[in-house]
Amino acid sequence: MATKHLTKAEFLEKVANFETSPDKWAFLGDKPAVIDFYAEWCGPCKSLSPIMEEVSDEFEGKVDFYKVDTEAEQELAAAFNIRSIPSILFIPKEGDPQMAQGLMPKSSLKEAVNTVLLK
Repeated sequence: MATKHLTKAEFLEKVANFETSPDKWAFLGDKPAVIDFYAEWCGPCKSLSPIMEEVSDEFEGKVDFYKVDTEAEQELAAAFNIRSIPSILFIPKEGDPQMAQGLMPKSSLKEAVNTVLLK
């Protein structure tokens, strides 16, 4: 499956339009999602990338996996108050998203997907 890169425009269309609904989270996806906020120069982000790819393959068809380049999409990163990277946003089908920061081992990432998104 592989993670998909998102621009701000794609985020507003596929995930949530925070511009039209700034005070209320309204998820637009048809299945839960994981979004990796990263930068090309970030060492921990580079370490997380293959882990995200492996986990995205394991949850193919159940969870969408996306990546947002915080350097290219600064407005999107600011909207989610991204102050350190990698930051991982877990978005359940219903309810509010949850943010995790830092490099996660594969086992922790899988556990978060199972408990936060597929409970």
